[in-house]
Amino acid sequence: MSDKTITVFLADDHTIVRQGLAKLLEGEPNLQVVGEAENGREAVVKVEKLNPDIVLMDIAMPMLNGIEATRQIRKICPQTKVIILSMHSHGRYISELFGLGASGYLLKSSTGTDIINAIHTALKGSTYLSPSISDKVIEDYLSLKKKSHQDDLYNRLSNREREVFQMIAEGRSTKEIAEILCLSPSTVKTHRANIMEKLEKDNISQLIQFAIHLGIVELQP
Repeated sequence: MSDKTITVFLADDHTIVRQGLAKLLEGEPNLQVVGEAENGREAVVKVEKLNPDIVLMDIAMPMLNGIEATRQIRKICPQTKVIILSMHSHGRYISELFGLGASGYLLKSSTGTDIINAIHTALKGSTYLSPSISDKVIEDYLSLKKKSHQDDLYNRLSNREREVFQMIAEGRSTKEIAEILCLSPSTVKTHRANIMEKLEKDNISQLIQFAIHLGIVELQP
């Protein structure tokens, strides 16, 4: 077991973060970075092909966020362990991601030792939570606090609708979304109408505000 090479995939939209992680992992025996992605859709496609042991996954990524990417990867590659590496310490993220089968949640302020420990913990079938996450956040997760009405609305969306929703919130046009997802523009328009109905929103501005509230996209300065 100790001689086996552990393959790791990096998913983060910031090149400097991926470079830093790659350098850290290269210094560890038996750890090999086999691929990288700068958005969630790219991560899902590449992970399905590469089938790595570990994915280090950011949450806030374009086209498909880390939560939805984790959901898809856990379905197509259930043996791959996903460890979240994020700036966010919200209990909602932690609860949802562990519910999807994530094996660890680390803040980006974590040390290199934390990341290495998380990888080995995940491979043993256990979960790893960043030591720097506050007790209150852990309690929020463990108590499984009642979901908000917004969460209930979002859970109405199918996986495809969630992809379209994020891209709409990112300001992408119908044509652009259709090209990225290999759909017809009319199908994208149908998805948009269904999304607005399910989320009880009347216009695109309300959709964007809702996405920001959920943390699916970030408020631009």
